[in-house]
Amino acid sequence: MDMPKHSDAAKAHFRGLVSDGPGVEVKPMFGSLGAFVNGNMFAGLFGENIGVKLDAAGLEELRAVPGSGPFGPAGRPMGGYLSLPHDLDDAALTAWVERARDHVATLPPKVKKPNT
Repeated sequence: MDMPKHSDAAKAHFRGLVSDGPGVEVKPMFGSLGAFVNGNMFAGLFGENIGVKLDAAGLEELRAVPGSGPFGPAGRPMGGYLSLPHDLDDAALTAWVERARDHVATLPPKVKKPNT
């Protein structure tokens, strides 16, 4: 599977959309970046695309926004995630990212597996 390249500007932009908060961290993932709350990913960068994980109602709402679409590799998009339209301004992008964070924060924290 080909992993799309992203620019340093795209990585900086993604980091700028993720607000600090309890349990929130941005970390490298598969050569790109993911944003996590309590160990669960709520947003990610795939190439130049920003994707968010939402509940069913949020996914339906975002799916209706022109320019949204599958998030992840072609043919194997990530379930529960959609890419945000490229033409949204930073305020709208941040609102979607925060909505994803708020949704994922309701999930049980990810339990780290012990090193064996």
